[in-house]
Amino acid sequence: MYSSPRNRLMNWFSFSSPATFYPLAGKLIPLFWVLATLLGVVGLWISFFVAPADAVQGQGYRIIFVHVPASWMSMFIYMVMAAWAAIGLIFNTRLSAMMAQALAPTGALMAFLSLWTGAFWGKPMWGAWWVWDARLTSELILLFLFLGFMALQASIDDARRADKAGAILALVGIVNVPIIYFSVKWWNTLHQGSSVSMTKAPAMAHTMLWGMLLMALCFWMYSIAIALMRVRVIILERESHSDWVKNLKALQS
Repeated sequence: MYSSPRNRLMNWFSFSSPATFYPLAGKLIPLFWVLATLLGVVGLWISFFVAPADAVQGQGYRIIFVHVPASWMSMFIYMVMAAWAAIGLIFNTRLSAMMAQALAPTGALMAFLSLWTGAFWGKPMWGAWWVWDARLTSELILLFLFLGFMALQASIDDARRADKAGAILALVGIVNVPIIYFSVKWWNTLHQGSSVSMTKAPAMAHTMLWGMLLMALCFWMYSIAIALMRVRVIILERESHSDWVKNLKALQS
């Protein structure tokens, strides 16, 4: 039977309800975990066993196969979190605010992993674990924004007020993302420029590039899987008084 574009769009909109999104998320989680595992295994194998040693940095450069994808994901997750928070703030949609809340811990993890691996890379390359470089400092601010978002929401008992306060903080903090990305161009910093660009040919061997891209996809799949798992927990907590959650718990007991 023919389904009009309008009907298909309405079917997609039906998943904006926590009650319909909850089972969908449960079905998608195993898929993203499988993808994350496969991409991670292949990406790590190429990154650490196939890609050649760097002509200048030797074997120590291999930490970038974790550092760079984590840095990319920390910025991307923040933008997605802020977008969900804005949708929840503007349209007063419950699921949007829940998605923003579910993404924040993973974003904080990626920002921390970016800083931690960056310190391990910086020690042999710069001779210091930490310098107040523009990119490092702005990435540290990004970590504080994630932590501040979570702390602010946790400090407010009323979920609606917590969502609004968190959304405002997320939207204010979005200005930090382009600062992170363009910091090496705007200021004279120790941090090297981007090895991968959409406007230039990659400044690395193809095997290095493939390793980095596969690891980035692995981190992406992991982030989606863990966010879906977390949002299901949030849905059950926030919708605990609704009939469908009571019926679900009755079936599981």
